[in-house]
Amino acid sequence: MDAEVARADPARLPTIRRVGWGAPVNWLTGAMGDLSRAPLAAFFHGLVLALVSVGLSVSLLSAWGAFWTMALTFGFILVAPLLAMGPYETGRLLEAGHKPTLGRTLLVRRALRADVAALGVGLFVLFALWLRAAQVVYGLSTFTLHETPAQLAAFAFGTEAGRVMLLTGSVVGAVFAGLTFASVVVAAPMLLDTRVGVFAAVATSVQATLANLGPMLLWAALIAGLVALSAVTGFLPMIIIFPWLGLASWRAFRDLVAQDGMLGAEGVGG
Repeated sequence: MDAEVARADPARLPTIRRVGWGAPVNWLTGAMGDLSRAPLAAFFHGLVLALVSVGLSVSLLSAWGAFWTMALTFGFILVAPLLAMGPYETGRLLEAGHKPTLGRTLLVRRALRADVAALGVGLFVLFALWLRAAQVVYGLSTFTLHETPAQLAAFAFGTEAGRVMLLTGSVVGAVFAGLTFASVVVAAPMLLDTRVGVFAAVATSVQATLANLGPMLLWAALIAGLVALSAVTGFLPMIIIFPWLGLASWRAFRDLVAQDGMLGAEGVGG
């Protein structure tokens, strides 16, 4: 890690550290070691999410068709940071030298507060706006509801209207994903510190992203790539990928944000 730090107001926000391009790989490597230290607590979250994802995908394909399945799958990326409180807590406990238990990571008491709920409402609003935007882009491109992934792929890649839809949707999706990533990548794990409010957490997250734009773009690409890999292979890899990314995100937060008395002073209770 580079010793240089970005400017911050110590009276209000913690100091942001600058990291190098290799930081995202280090976060993933360290998180892989964390998985081996707490396999039950980590993989249980991944298993539940994988089973829910498979069930929802099958139901959506049969009821709403391939497009809505794809749109909702992308939307998962927008809300996933809030679902990872269990892996964040696992990382926090491991860092403090404690062995995470399934009970403590299933019901994270630190996450049961208004600031976390406020972040959830914000993510839900972005999710709803994304679905509306995706519906508009799709509706302006075709009058056909494609029922299978093969039909949707043939339209998207094999027709001029489909390619325009794909390009437009990618740009719109990137805007939503970028806003969400910058706002939440640090804020979600940071809110495990019960002394931090949602506005300070989001501001810190945006500041950390802007101060480390290159490495954070790489981190976003790695997250998107791993989630996409899971989606196109039936979501079963999510059993490993979800807790792995959650633990790596905890490491990212700890690497990017100087503690300035945070978290450690509260101990590991609750």
